Amino acid sequence: MEQSQRAILVAVSTVIFALLPDRAGDRRVHLPLVRRTRDPHCGRWALPGGWVRTDESLSDAGRRTLAETTGLRPSYLEQLYTFGRPDRSPGQRVVSVVYSALVRNHLAEHAVEEENVRWTAADDCTGLAFDHDEVVQYALWRLRTKVQHAHVALHLLPERFSLAELREVHEAILQRPLDPANFRRQVERSGSVVATGERQSGGRHRPPELYRAVVPEGSAGPFAPAGPLA
Repeated sequence: MEQSQRAILVAVSTVIFALLPDRAGDRRVHLPLVRRTRDPHCGRWALPGGWVRTDESLSDAGRRTLAETTGLRPSYLEQLYTFGRPDRSPGQRVVSVVYSALVRNHLAEHAVEEENVRWTAADDCTGLAFDHDEVVQYALWRLRTKVQHAHVALHLLPERFSLAELREVHEAILQRPLDPANFRRQVERSGSVVATGERQSGGRHRPPELYRAVVPEGSAGPFAPAGPLA
């Protein structure tokens, strides 16, 4: 059968971000990778994923393959983008629907980590199988574009958090320091958080006030639609 007449295969991949400490102890955006155990690209690292079965939805396939490879079961997976360049998979035409989500640290800590599964700092992900370098960079761009919305941080923080903790999330995602006073003014002016009237327990000094995020009505999640990558 000619190449142009071959069936197009459909797969799913998942990009799951968490804020974890690196070797220096600094929190950075990490994601789980799996080592491929068969060709093509046997031995190389890739995003968790697999084929879509005929009896399951795309999102169900994303949840299943993620659980099978990493043990992660996020409460939601949001469709990020579809990658379908003709030459992205050697020898066959594969279209991959990519899902993404954010998980809190305590959930990431329960993920499988073994010889063929590891957490890696997202900015250090290079040389991945297929076009997964491009997929990760696109997902990071989307995350950094959306981080100004407090409901993004909601998925990386406890339900109640201090403004200092919120700023630390922004700094970890953007990989640059932010002025605390300016950050506080911008967040309070945005109306994206509200004070709970509670204060953080513990500490030697006056405990900071706790806030909660205001999730915009109709928001589908932290990766709500954005324009194409420039």
